[in-house]
Amino acid sequence: MKNVVIIYWSGTGNTEAMATGVMDGAKSENVNVRLLNVGEAKVEDVLKADAVALGCPSMGSEQLEESEMEPFIESISDAIEGKDTALFGSYGWGNGEWMTDWQERMESYGARVIEDGFIINNEPDEDGIKKCKELGELLARA
Repeated sequence: MKNVVIIYWSGTGNTEAMATGVMDGAKSENVNVRLLNVGEAKVEDVLKADAVALGCPSMGSEQLEESEMEPFIESISDAIEGKDTALFGSYGWGNGEWMTDWQERMESYGARVIEDGFIINNEPDEDGIKKCKELGELLARA
């Protein structure tokens, strides 16, 4: 059975809600799914997974959260190579540049990003959660 891990950081709960939606979508495809806050995640979680979803909101001047998510992403630079990967996150300002930069970075690490990074402005509404579930389904089938 395929193993999917979803690792996220959330400050206000918006990206956590997205992560839960991705998890729900992946579970509908009959795979093993683990949902982890980045503070609980380890490189081994990525190594053991067949597919990985990473979620982080835009912080500061459109960048990843610096104290937990950024060091974790750096730590998995070798482990993510060849993995089917989905990226998602929420934002409150800007134009999504952080997601474009993050996707390019993950691709440079050798991740197989299955779809352009998915972003939602502020809190995800019903349609946004539906799209998160679709992303989870896509990742589980990748």
